[in-house]
Amino acid sequence: MTETLTKHERNLSAIIHASTFSKFIFPFGNFIIPLVLWTANKKEHEFVDYNGKQALNFQISLLLYSIIAGIISIPFFIGFFPNIFDFNFFGLNSLNNYNNLNIHFDSDNFKFGSWLLPLGISGLLQGALFVINVVYTILATIKTNEGETFQYPLTIKFIK
Repeated sequence: MTETLTKHERNLSAIIHASTFSKFIFPFGNFIIPLVLWTANKKEHEFVDYNGKQALNFQISLLLYSIIAGIISIPFFIGFFPNIFDFNFFGLNSLNNYNNLNIHFDSDNFKFGSWLLPLGISGLLQGALFVINVVYTILATIKTNEGETFQYPLTIKFIK
């Protein structure tokens, strides 16, 4: 397939992959710009059609994984919220006695631990998805600019 590819096809395919970084400039740019470039050129070039589908499927898959990670962390936040309204939670129950202000955190009664671990795991998962997005998008851009086909890992094929 690399013998018949023109420089225009390779550059356009690389631009489709690289345009997913536009999400850092405006919201949903990682879907809009590749979608516009892909739909405008998919009938003319088979290589561009393949790479447009790959880029969009990967971005949709990462969005889905990110939403799932966020949904999984919601019960931990809901379990934490009732404790916020307990004024003894932050040691504020003694504020009515201004002459004897004593702020002391007891390590045995440290309630943040109940939600800190799931929040940390969710944050690490989101960070891992971010790194996967950046690394594989750069790899896809380089490979397609060289005329090679690239298939993203962890991708659900929404567009076939």
